Amino acid sequence: MALRTTTRNLGRKLSFMLSRTSFLHSHATSFGFKEVSEEEKGRMVGNVFSSVASSYDVMNDLMSAGLHRLWKDRLVSKLNPFPGMKHLDVAGGTGDVAFRIIETINSISRRATQDNSENDLQLQDETKIYVCDINPNMLNVGKNRAIQRGLVEDCSLKWVEGDAEALTFQDGSMDGYTIAFGIRNVTHMEKVLAEAYRVLKRGGRFLCLELSHVETPVFKQFYDYYSFSIIPAVGEFVAGDRESYQYLVESIRRFPSQEKFASMIVDAGFQKVEYENLVGGVVAIHSGMKF
Repeated sequence: MALRTTTRNLGRKLSFMLSRTSFLHSHATSFGFKEVSEEEKGRMVGNVFSSVASSYDVMNDLMSAGLHRLWKDRLVSKLNPFPGMKHLDVAGGTGDVAFRIIETINSISRRATQDNSENDLQLQDETKIYVCDINPNMLNVGKNRAIQRGLVEDCSLKWVEGDAEALTFQDGSMDGYTIAFGIRNVTHMEKVLAEAYRVLKRGGRFLCLELSHVETPVFKQFYDYYSFSIIPAVGEFVAGDRESYQYLVESIRRFPSQEKFASMIVDAGFQKVEYENLVGGVVAIHSGMKF
Protein backbone atom coordinates (compact mmCIF):
# COMPACT_ATOMS: atom_id res chain seq x y z
CA MET A 1 0.00 0.00 0.00
CA ALA A 2 2.78 2.38 0.99
CA LEU A 3 4.67 1.45 -2.17
CA ARG A 4 1.63 2.16 -4.39
CA THR A 5 1.08 5.53 -2.64
CA THR A 6 4.72 6.47 -3.12
CA THR A 7 4.56 5.45 -6.77
CA ARG A 8 1.42 7.55 -7.31
CA ASN A 9 3.05 10.56 -5.65
CA LEU A 10 6.15 10.17 -7.81
CA GLY A 11 3.94 9.90 -10.88
CA ARG A 12 2.11 13.10 -9.98
CA LYS A 13 5.37 14.94 -9.37
CA LEU A 14 6.79 13.69 -12.65
CA SER A 15 3.62 14.70 -14.52
CA PHE A 16 3.73 18.17 -12.94
CA MET A 17 7.42 18.56 -13.79
CA LEU A 18 6.84 17.46 -17.38
CA SER A 19 3.91 19.81 -17.86
CA ARG A 20 5.85 22.67 -16.30
CA THR A 21 8.87 21.87 -18.47
CA SER A 22 6.63 21.78 -21.55
CA PHE A 23 5.14 25.16 -20.64
CA LEU A 24 8.55 26.69 -20.08
CA HIS A 25 9.92 25.14 -23.25
CA SER A 26 7.10 26.69 -25.29
CA HIS A 27 7.70 30.01 -23.49
CA ALA A 28 5.08 32.10 -21.76
CA THR A 29 3.32 34.93 -23.52
CA SER A 30 0.30 37.09 -22.88
CA PHE A 31 -3.31 36.60 -23.86
CA GLY A 32 -4.77 39.86 -22.66
CA PHE A 33 -3.83 40.02 -18.98
CA LYS A 34 -3.32 36.24 -18.72
CA GLU A 35 -0.03 34.41 -19.07
CA VAL A 36 -0.34 31.42 -21.38
CA SER A 37 1.95 29.22 -23.45
CA GLU A 38 2.71 30.23 -27.02
CA GLU A 39 0.72 27.28 -28.35
CA GLU A 40 -2.28 28.24 -26.24
CA LYS A 41 -2.16 31.85 -27.40
CA GLY A 42 -2.31 30.90 -31.06
CA ARG A 43 -5.32 28.68 -30.44
CA MET A 44 -7.08 31.20 -28.18
CA VAL A 45 -6.59 34.14 -30.57
CA GLY A 46 -7.87 31.94 -33.38
CA ASN A 47 -10.99 31.19 -31.35
CA VAL A 48 -11.54 34.90 -30.65
CA PHE A 49 -11.53 35.87 -34.31
CA SER A 50 -13.57 32.88 -35.38
CA SER A 51 -16.13 33.98 -32.81
CA VAL A 52 -16.24 37.67 -33.79
CA ALA A 53 -15.86 37.29 -37.58
CA SER A 54 -19.56 37.57 -38.43
CA SER A 55 -20.05 40.71 -36.30
CA TYR A 56 -16.60 42.21 -36.84
CA ASP A 57 -17.66 45.10 -39.09
CA VAL A 58 -20.67 46.07 -36.95
CA MET A 59 -18.60 46.00 -33.76
CA ASN A 60 -15.83 48.09 -35.33
CA ASP A 61 -18.39 50.76 -36.19
CA LEU A 62 -19.92 50.67 -32.71
CA MET A 63 -16.63 50.61 -30.78
CA SER A 64 -15.05 53.46 -32.75
CA ALA A 65 -18.22 55.41 -33.60
CA GLY A 66 -17.30 54.80 -37.23
CA LEU A 67 -13.86 56.41 -36.86
CA HIS A 68 -12.06 53.21 -37.90
CA ARG A 69 -13.11 54.04 -41.47
CA LEU A 70 -11.28 57.38 -41.34
CA TRP A 71 -8.24 55.75 -39.71
CA LYS A 72 -8.02 53.22 -42.55
CA ASP A 73 -8.47 56.00 -45.10
CA ARG A 74 -5.51 57.77 -43.51
CA LEU A 75 -3.44 54.58 -43.56
CA VAL A 76 -4.02 54.10 -47.28
CA SER A 77 -3.37 57.76 -48.07
CA LYS A 78 0.03 57.44 -46.35
CA LEU A 79 0.72 54.28 -48.37
CA ASN A 80 0.14 56.24 -51.60
CA PRO A 81 -0.89 53.27 -53.81
CA PHE A 82 -0.04 53.27 -57.51
CA PRO A 83 -0.97 51.20 -60.58
CA GLY A 84 1.19 48.11 -60.98
CA MET A 85 2.10 47.85 -57.29
CA LYS A 86 2.49 44.53 -55.52
CA HIS A 87 1.05 44.97 -52.05
CA LEU A 88 0.56 42.69 -49.05
CA ASP A 89 -2.12 43.42 -46.45
CA VAL A 90 -1.60 41.14 -43.45
CA ALA A 91 -4.31 40.25 -40.91
CA GLY A 92 -6.67 41.94 -43.35
CA GLY A 93 -9.22 39.17 -43.76
CA THR A 94 -12.30 41.39 -43.99
CA GLY A 95 -10.76 43.31 -46.89
CA ASP A 96 -11.23 46.78 -45.40
CA VAL A 97 -7.73 48.01 -46.26
CA ALA A 98 -7.37 46.06 -49.52
CA PHE A 99 -10.63 47.45 -50.91
CA ARG A 100 -9.44 50.98 -50.20
CA ILE A 101 -6.14 50.33 -51.96
CA ILE A 102 -7.88 48.92 -55.03
CA GLU A 103 -10.34 51.83 -55.11
CA THR A 104 -7.45 54.30 -54.98
CA ILE A 105 -5.59 52.54 -57.80
CA ASN A 106 -8.77 52.28 -59.89
CA SER A 107 -9.33 56.00 -59.39
CA ILE A 108 -5.83 56.72 -60.71
CA SER A 109 -6.49 54.45 -63.68
CA ARG A 110 -9.76 56.21 -64.49
CA ARG A 111 -7.91 59.52 -64.58
CA ALA A 112 -5.26 57.89 -66.78
CA THR A 113 -8.00 56.83 -69.19
CA GLN A 114 -9.24 60.40 -69.40
CA ASP A 115 -5.69 61.66 -69.87
CA ASN A 116 -4.80 58.88 -72.35
CA SER A 117 -1.90 57.82 -70.12
CA GLU A 118 -1.07 54.42 -71.65
CA ASN A 119 1.67 53.71 -69.12
CA ASP A 120 -0.69 53.82 -66.13
CA LEU A 121 -3.27 51.72 -67.99
CA GLN A 122 -0.70 49.02 -68.77
CA LEU A 123 0.53 49.02 -65.17
CA GLN A 124 -3.05 48.58 -63.91
CA ASP A 125 -3.04 45.03 -65.32
CA GLU A 126 0.07 44.23 -63.27
CA THR A 127 -1.43 45.32 -59.95
CA LYS A 128 -1.59 42.59 -57.31
CA ILE A 129 -3.10 43.16 -53.85
CA TYR A 130 -2.70 40.16 -51.54
CA VAL A 131 -4.91 39.83 -48.46
CA CYS A 132 -3.26 37.46 -45.99
CA ASP A 133 -4.98 36.25 -42.82
CA ILE A 134 -4.41 33.22 -40.61
CA ASN A 135 -8.13 32.88 -39.86
CA PRO A 136 -10.29 31.33 -42.62
CA ASN A 137 -13.48 32.73 -41.08
CA MET A 138 -12.19 36.29 -41.41
CA LEU A 139 -11.13 35.60 -45.01
CA ASN A 140 -14.62 34.30 -45.79
CA VAL A 141 -16.07 37.58 -44.52
CA GLY A 142 -13.75 39.48 -46.86
CA LYS A 143 -14.53 37.27 -49.86
CA ASN A 144 -18.27 37.77 -49.31
CA ARG A 145 -17.75 41.51 -49.08
CA ALA A 146 -15.75 41.41 -52.32
CA ILE A 147 -18.72 39.71 -54.02
CA GLN A 148 -21.04 42.43 -52.72
CA ARG A 149 -18.68 45.08 -54.13
CA GLY A 150 -18.45 43.38 -57.50
CA LEU A 151 -14.76 42.59 -57.02
CA VAL A 152 -15.00 38.82 -57.23
CA GLU A 153 -13.67 38.86 -60.83
CA ASP A 154 -10.96 41.40 -60.04
CA CYS A 155 -7.75 39.53 -60.88
CA SER A 156 -5.67 42.06 -58.92
CA LEU A 157 -7.16 40.90 -55.59
CA LYS A 158 -5.76 37.68 -54.10
CA TRP A 159 -6.83 35.95 -50.86
CA VAL A 160 -4.21 33.96 -48.96
CA GLU A 161 -4.54 31.98 -45.73
CA GLY A 162 -1.21 32.41 -44.02
CA ASP A 163 0.77 33.18 -40.88
CA ALA A 164 2.23 36.67 -40.44
CA GLU A 165 5.21 35.11 -38.64
CA ALA A 166 6.06 32.79 -41.55
CA LEU A 167 4.90 34.29 -44.86
CA THR A 168 5.04 32.24 -48.06
CA PHE A 169 5.92 35.21 -50.28
CA GLN A 170 9.34 35.58 -51.87
CA ASP A 171 12.06 37.90 -50.60
CA GLY A 172 11.83 41.44 -51.98
CA SER A 173 8.54 40.79 -53.79
CA MET A 174 6.30 43.56 -52.40
CA ASP A 175 6.15 47.32 -52.90
CA GLY A 176 4.06 47.80 -49.76
CA TYR A 177 3.03 46.03 -46.57
CA THR A 178 0.16 47.00 -44.28
CA ILE A 179 -1.20 45.48 -41.10
CA ALA A 180 -4.22 47.07 -39.40
CA PHE A 181 -5.33 46.08 -35.90
CA GLY A 182 -3.53 42.76 -36.20
CA ILE A 183 0.01 42.89 -34.91
CA ARG A 184 -0.93 43.06 -31.22
CA ASN A 185 -2.59 39.64 -31.57
CA VAL A 186 0.47 37.75 -32.81
CA THR A 187 2.73 35.68 -30.58
CA HIS A 188 6.07 37.08 -31.80
CA MET A 189 5.94 40.66 -33.03
CA GLU A 190 9.66 40.54 -33.85
CA LYS A 191 9.06 37.70 -36.30
CA VAL A 192 6.21 39.59 -37.96
CA LEU A 193 8.39 42.68 -38.41
CA ALA A 194 11.27 40.56 -39.73
CA GLU A 195 8.95 38.92 -42.26
CA ALA A 196 7.59 42.31 -43.32
CA TYR A 197 11.14 43.51 -43.93
CA ARG A 198 12.04 40.33 -45.83
CA VAL A 199 9.17 40.43 -48.35
CA LEU A 200 9.48 44.14 -49.11
CA LYS A 201 11.52 45.44 -52.04
CA ARG A 202 14.18 48.08 -51.55
CA GLY A 203 12.22 51.31 -51.22
CA GLY A 204 9.14 49.41 -50.01
CA ARG A 205 6.85 50.89 -47.36
CA PHE A 206 5.78 49.30 -44.07
CA LEU A 207 2.65 50.71 -42.43
CA CYS A 208 0.96 49.53 -39.26
CA LEU A 209 -2.32 50.87 -37.89
CA GLU A 210 -2.84 49.81 -34.29
CA LEU A 211 -4.75 50.74 -31.17
CA SER A 212 -2.21 52.36 -28.91
CA HIS A 213 -1.72 54.33 -25.70
CA VAL A 214 -3.41 57.53 -24.51
CA GLU A 215 -1.25 59.72 -22.29
CA THR A 216 -3.48 62.73 -21.50
CA PRO A 217 -4.66 61.99 -17.89
CA VAL A 218 -8.30 63.10 -18.16
CA PHE A 219 -8.81 61.52 -21.57
CA LYS A 220 -7.02 58.35 -20.42
CA GLN A 221 -9.41 58.01 -17.46
CA PHE A 222 -12.42 58.26 -19.77
CA TYR A 223 -10.83 55.92 -22.32
CA ASP A 224 -10.11 53.27 -19.67
CA TYR A 225 -13.69 53.42 -18.42
CA TYR A 226 -15.05 53.15 -21.96
CA SER A 227 -12.69 50.29 -22.82
CA PHE A 228 -13.28 48.09 -19.80
CA SER A 229 -16.91 48.90 -18.99
CA ILE A 230 -18.60 49.71 -22.30
CA ILE A 231 -16.87 47.69 -25.04
CA PRO A 232 -17.24 44.22 -23.40
CA ALA A 233 -20.87 45.02 -22.60
CA VAL A 234 -21.55 46.03 -26.20
CA GLY A 235 -19.78 42.86 -27.36
CA GLU A 236 -22.05 40.78 -25.19
CA PHE A 237 -25.21 42.60 -26.38
CA VAL A 238 -24.40 42.70 -30.12
CA ALA A 239 -22.20 39.65 -30.67
CA GLY A 240 -23.18 37.54 -27.65
CA ASP A 241 -19.49 37.35 -26.78
CA ARG A 242 -18.21 39.39 -23.84
CA GLU A 243 -14.98 37.42 -23.32
CA SER A 244 -13.58 38.02 -26.81
CA TYR A 245 -14.02 41.77 -26.48
CA GLN A 246 -12.61 41.72 -22.96
CA TYR A 247 -9.51 40.12 -24.48
CA LEU A 248 -9.35 42.72 -27.26
CA VAL A 249 -9.40 45.54 -24.71
CA GLU A 250 -6.75 43.87 -22.54
CA SER A 251 -4.53 43.19 -25.56
CA ILE A 252 -4.40 46.93 -26.27
CA ARG A 253 -3.01 47.61 -22.80
CA ARG A 254 -0.35 44.93 -23.26
CA PHE A 255 0.78 46.39 -26.59
CA PRO A 256 4.09 48.34 -26.47
CA SER A 257 4.03 52.13 -26.23
CA GLN A 258 4.39 54.15 -29.42
CA GLU A 259 8.09 54.79 -28.75
CA LYS A 260 8.83 51.17 -27.85
CA PHE A 261 7.08 49.81 -30.91
CA ALA A 262 8.88 52.34 -33.12
CA SER A 263 12.19 51.08 -31.73
CA MET A 264 11.16 47.50 -32.57
CA ILE A 265 10.54 48.56 -36.17
CA VAL A 266 14.00 50.13 -36.27
CA ASP A 267 15.51 46.93 -34.84
CA ALA A 268 13.88 44.99 -37.70
CA GLY A 269 15.99 47.00 -40.14
CA PHE A 270 13.58 49.72 -41.26
CA GLN A 271 14.64 53.33 -41.74
CA LYS A 272 12.72 56.61 -41.70
CA VAL A 273 10.64 55.14 -38.89
CA GLU A 274 7.95 57.43 -37.51
CA TYR A 275 4.46 57.32 -36.07
CA GLU A 276 1.38 59.49 -36.14
CA ASN A 277 -1.05 59.53 -33.21
CA LEU A 278 -4.74 59.81 -34.00
CA VAL A 279 -7.42 60.78 -31.46
CA GLY A 280 -4.84 61.49 -28.80
CA GLY A 281 -3.09 58.14 -29.15
CA VAL A 282 -6.16 55.90 -29.21
CA VAL A 283 -4.63 54.67 -32.44
CA ALA A 284 -1.26 55.22 -34.08
CA ILE A 285 0.04 54.71 -37.60
CA HIS A 286 3.62 53.49 -37.61
CA SER A 287 5.66 53.57 -40.79
CA GLY A 288 9.10 52.69 -42.05
CA MET A 289 10.99 52.09 -45.30
CA LYS A 290 13.33 49.38 -46.46
CA PHE A 291 16.50 50.72 -48.09
